[in-house]
Amino acid sequence: MNWILEPWPWYISGPLIALVMALLLYFGKTFGMSSNLRTMCAIGGAGKFSNFFDIKWRDYAWNLIIVLGSLIGGYIAVTFLSDNSIINLNPETISDLNEIGFKNVGEGLMPEEFYGIEALSSVKGIVLLIIGGFLVGFGTRYAGGCTSGHAITGLSSLQKPSLIAVIGFFIGGLIMTFFILPYIF
Repeated sequence: MNWILEPWPWYISGPLIALVMALLLYFGKTFGMSSNLRTMCAIGGAGKFSNFFDIKWRDYAWNLIIVLGSLIGGYIAVTFLSDNSIINLNPETISDLNEIGFKNVGEGLMPEEFYGIEALSSVKGIVLLIIGGFLVGFGTRYAGGCTSGHAITGLSSLQKPSLIAVIGFFIGGLIMTFFILPYIF
């Protein structure tokens, strides 16, 4: 049972992801989390207001199982498979994050400064949430999919636009981490 609490090595998790992708490709399906939002909006009737949501949502409803599986899997992982240990971060990373104002680095999966309830009670936190949400939504729509869709489905099916999108995601992440985040926080 102890092996369940350890992260799975790449040589187990990688082939499992490849197997799922091969099955999806075989059945003519694509994977991506942002497409689920489009499906949910179509179910809610958003197609009356925008052609983007005017789709036959029943053709995409199978993908909603991924959302359900992610929620259930996350709950199982945190509730039953977590050993509640502190995250093992590089001391230099901890020092760098402390320098820009993060406290209790590594004691949780997400920094309380961004994801805690206190962050939502400040004007700065709400503005960052709104701007960040807009940029993620715009970027997902502009790129024609999200990071999981492009990085997993797109790259596994050798799509050049997905390679370009993934390179852009990494460049954007590096710019955010090293040039923007220190000034925001």
